[in-house]
Amino acid sequence: MTVTLPPDYRPSEDEEFMSEFQREYFRQKLLRWRHELLRESDETLTHLQEWQMQEADIADRAQAEVDRSLELRTRDRARKLISKIDAALQRIEDGSYGFCEESGEPIGIKRLEARPIATLSIEAQEKHERMERTHREE
Repeated sequence: MTVTLPPDYRPSEDEEFMSEFQREYFRQKLLRWRHELLRESDETLTHLQEWQMQEADIADRAQAEVDRSLELRTRDRARKLISKIDAALQRIEDGSYGFCEESGEPIGIKRLEARPIATLSIEAQEKHERMERTHREE
């Protein structure tokens, strides 16, 4: 079943949470984000393949190596984000998208707009971060 969104559709707190429109809206948002990350990753890969250690000046070689390292870190970050996007798309398919993994409560439209891969409500995320800080300090 395909849902067609009105061109100006934006999810609102007034409608049923994770209605067909909301699920389709976030599915499209996630797919666009995924596509953009893959496009950037392809550009990075092309750039890395073109890059060669033929700089004569040692300072130029060093800068090129720093640039290459940064590109590889960026690519790894994108790969991890794509994995999280894929997991969010799967949650849309299985009906669990938009609900907190810990409490089962709705995550909220505003949070999902800001972080469409979120798996925790703000309250659960804050609790999780407090626990991490406590364990780090020990």
